[in-house]
Amino acid sequence: MRALFTVFYKEFVENLRDRRTLLSALLFGPLFGPLLFGAMVTRMLDQSLAEADVPLQMTVAGGARAPGLLQFLQSHGVELTRVELSEEAARTVVREGGAQMVLFVPADYADRFLAVTPAPLLLVADSSDSQARKNVDRIKSLLSGFGSEIAQLRLQIRGIDPMIALPIAVDDVDIATPTGKAVVVLGFMTYFVLFAMLMGGLYLAIDCTAGERERGSLEALLTLPVARSALVGGKILATCAYMTLSLAITLTAFVSVFRFVPLEKLGMSSNLGADSALLLFAICLPFVPLGAALMTFVASFTRSYREAQTYLTSVLLVPTLPIAFASIYSLKTKSSLMPIPSLSQHLLMTSVLRGETPAPLDLLVSALVSLALAGVLISVTARHWRRESMLG
Repeated sequence: MRALFTVFYKEFVENLRDRRTLLSALLFGPLFGPLLFGAMVTRMLDQSLAEADVPLQMTVAGGARAPGLLQFLQSHGVELTRVELSEEAARTVVREGGAQMVLFVPADYADRFLAVTPAPLLLVADSSDSQARKNVDRIKSLLSGFGSEIAQLRLQIRGIDPMIALPIAVDDVDIATPTGKAVVVLGFMTYFVLFAMLMGGLYLAIDCTAGERERGSLEALLTLPVARSALVGGKILATCAYMTLSLAITLTAFVSVFRFVPLEKLGMSSNLGADSALLLFAICLPFVPLGAALMTFVASFTRSYREAQTYLTSVLLVPTLPIAFASIYSLKTKSSLMPIPSLSQHLLMTSVLRGETPAPLDLLVSALVSLALAGVLISVTARHWRRESMLG
């Protein structure tokens, strides 16, 4: 143990002397993610609020054929621009960016409307434009409301109760809490947390393996009368220390940043306070030795700093892949998923952000599996270091 802590102290202190690496591992990585994420969320919220307040603008071709429809749209705050275009010209205008969308009223609209048959309307828009899709959905909702209003009037004229055409009435019951709604925005935060945590130990894992091999100091180190397991353990322990520091800095930055993000304006609230940050820290902590052991194991097979950096950059993506699958398939926190490292941490952190209390058994399984896999990797790495190939 004395040799292990001696190696740990040596690697920890030597890494402190490299100011450029230290700034990248403990400042740039842990702080850039929270600041970028906070800026993105704030921008998204501000844009959502602005879109709700800004009136819809729409170009109408052939509007003289549907005065009632235009009056309805204007009464609901839609700003109309009336033009005279053919159907093909309307398509061209939208394609060339002259208008975001064009409502084209065909020549037979009035006749079919008076004949009580479905009157055609063409809404010309570009579905590849994300902003246009939002406005198209709003216009479609208004047009649907206009159609329902006309249908009810027609039934009343014929002495029929309009309610007879509504056999069911569906009322939305939203059980989501303000913190639950915020997870839609904050759910991706776990990716930044895990990534920044791994980045905190990346440079040390490379420097104490491939870096020492490249400098020629590894051969001298391996000839010392010290157990290889102590050498490996000390290096991994130093990497764990920097990963833990990075994790603490990242969570502190997120707590500070989200105090200024206006989630309340959209009926959301952040559950990211000091208590929840400590719980998130405890959830991620068992993953630290697994990440450190994985990076040290891979770096032990490389011959140069650049080669190790290339391989470990790809390795960093492996623990974050389960988070992508969880987002794609909307996975919920289940006991059956707790044995999967990084995915279990992501799901548990999401539960905390949602304001839920994770089950103690889920926390225990997630921690034990991560620590067990870390132990296996440390053992395999130490065995690799006992081989003569490490001296080559």
